[in-house]
This record gives sequence, C-alpha cells and structure tokens, in this order.
Amino acid sequence: MRINKFLLSAGLFALLAAGCRESSDTPGVESNKVRVGYVGITCEAPIFTAVEKGFFKEEGLDVSLVKCDWKNYKDVLALGGYDVTHHLIMYFLKPIEQGLDVKFTGGIHRGCLRLQASFNGKIRSIKDLRGKRIGVPGMGTPPFIFANRVLGANGIDPSKEITWLVYPAGELGLALDKGEVDAVGTSEPIGSMLVAQGKVWNVADQAVDMPYADEYCRAVITSGKFLARNPKATAAATRALLKAAKWVETNPKAAAELSVKGKYLASTVDANTVSISHLRYVPSVSGAEVAVRAAAAEMKRAGMLKRTTDTEQLANSSFVKLEGVTDEWLKSVPVQKVAGGQVTRQWLLVQYAKLDPRDVLCAPCFFEYRP
Repeated sequence: MRINKFLLSAGLFALLAAGCRESSDTPGVESNKVRVGYVGITCEAPIFTAVEKGFFKEEGLDVSLVKCDWKNYKDVLALGGYDVTHHLIMYFLKPIEQGLDVKFTGGIHRGCLRLQASFNGKIRSIKDLRGKRIGVPGMGTPPFIFANRVLGANGIDPSKEITWLVYPAGELGLALDKGEVDAVGTSEPIGSMLVAQGKVWNVADQAVDMPYADEYCRAVITSGKFLARNPKATAAATRALLKAAKWVETNPKAAAELSVKGKYLASTVDANTVSISHLRYVPSVSGAEVAVRAAAAEMKRAGMLKRTTDTEQLANSSFVKLEGVTDEWLKSVPVQKVAGGQVTRQWLLVQYAKLDPRDVLCAPCFFEYRP
C-alpha cells in the first residue's frame, strides 16, 4: 500500500513537472510556447500590452501568463515555473551572484527610485545624511538598495552610519511629518506624490540625477535554462516586450486603461495612468547592459555584493545579446499613437493632489512591501 501511494505521488509529480515544461524540453526542438510571469502591478504594463495588442502573436509565440506571488517570484523562475518576465535589475543581481541562473536581455524602463528628505528639514545634500534616520518600505527592497548605492557612492557607510527604519510605503510621508525619520527611500508614484504635497525635496532622483538618469530600473529577464533550449523564442519574447514598452511610453493613458479593464491589476484608471506617466518606457538593449554593470559596481561599493565579486564578470555572465534584438531594430519599430491615450502635465498635477499614498496599492516597484 505504501509502495502504491509512493508510486502514485511520484507519478503525479512527474505529470505536473511535464505540464510545466510542456514541449520546451524536447531535445533539439524549439518551442513557441512561452510562460510569462507577472505579479499584477502598474509597471508591468508592457506585459499586459504585449498580450492585448498582439505583440507576442506577431512574434509567432503562444503565450500564457503565470500569476505569481512576490514572496516566491525569484524562486518560481529559478524552478522553471515561468520562462520570461521583466523585473528590477537590482532585485536580481544578488541572487545571480549567489548562483541563480537567469539572464537580462533588454531594458524596459527608467527612473522610478528616489531618496528624499523633509522639505522643512536641515538636510541639503547627500553628505548631510550621515548619522541620520532613513525610512524605507523594507530592507532589501529597491528603494533601500538605491539609497545604499547613493550613500556608498558618496562615502557614507550605509551599514554603520545610517539608522534604517521600515514603514509601509504609503506611510513614509507620515513618518516624515512626525519627525520619526530624516529622509525616505521611495518609488513611483509615492515619490512624486510627496513632492506634489510639499513634504519633500529630492536628495537623489534616479530619473534626473547622474549617473542614474539613463539607468534602467527594469529589464527583460529569462530563465537561463529556457534560453539555452529556446533562443529564438526568448528573442521573440524580448522583442514583443520591448515593442510593448514603446507603445506604453507613447500611450500611457491607453495602457493604464488596458491594464485595469483587463483586470490584470487592482487600480483605478487615473491612478494607474499617473504611475505609468512618471516612468520612462524608452526600451534599450545597450542601456540595459550598461545598467547591469553600473548597478553591480555600486551595489558592491555599498557592501550589497561580496567584496570578492568581479562585477564585470557578473555583468558579462548575466546579460545576453539575442539575435534580432538590437537598438537599431528598436529604432525601426513603428508606434501607433492612440487618440486620447496621452495626458498633459497639468492633468497629472491635478491627479497628484487627489491621491493618497496609503491608497496606492499597485505602485510600481512596491510589490515587495505590500502586506
């Protein structure tokens, strides 16, 4: 009886594993079936757009979306639960250093991270943060990593000269109001909302400050195993996502509507439009490669990577150039401008005044810290 149960369990496991792999494990045969992972947040607009606008189909792909939980997002990719996604470069570099077999293939968007100080406080430069308290949505989250990079690049030891305090993303402004922190690490749209409310000024802004202004936050990421088996499908999926990113940049409101009406995430169209509009969806292949190198070097300087890690080697091994995926190709991709799909700066400012950070549940890059 025990043997039968064991055989039954083993058989079910094998069937499940086969179902996940589908036909992509067939030796020497490429598959056009691609599973794309997603969490259900604003900055994944290119994923939803590539499905709804048919960009995956244009590339000859049979795509299925795999809804994931943020807590095991990296593990699911590592274990083959999905094949491709786009995600934060800084979020994956440490796991790659530790042996996670994933590759970056192209940049999706820039400029979502900020280090901000109280507008009425005494901090007027990055060096003024030495010995101060900084609020972040979580240790190891993208705002935390960005703040560490900025501090380390300016001669401040983040592990010894900063007191880190954790708050829910929507309560960082309140922590500043109460004087519980001197500065905060934020992402869009929280960062812009705090500026619009007159609570903060930007000590470091990834969207405009060098050397971060041209750096990509998010890149297309693929399983190393899937890439090895299906290089053409990986290239096709990357092209579809990069085309979709261009479409989102041109049509932020239309992209927001598409995501909300398709029930890919829980948000209002207006809130989603605000979030998308303050990210730069200007895809680039070379830009992503540069971002991987820069992020690795500064994460090491800030003590977030091992002292023995060769960051050039790490960058070289984690970024791959795919056939037909180039900046020259990207420039040639036409983009349809949808009537009514854009917004004005004045409209955005009005929307910021209406939004409450505590109500923003789908803010880009904040999925790590939602309860």
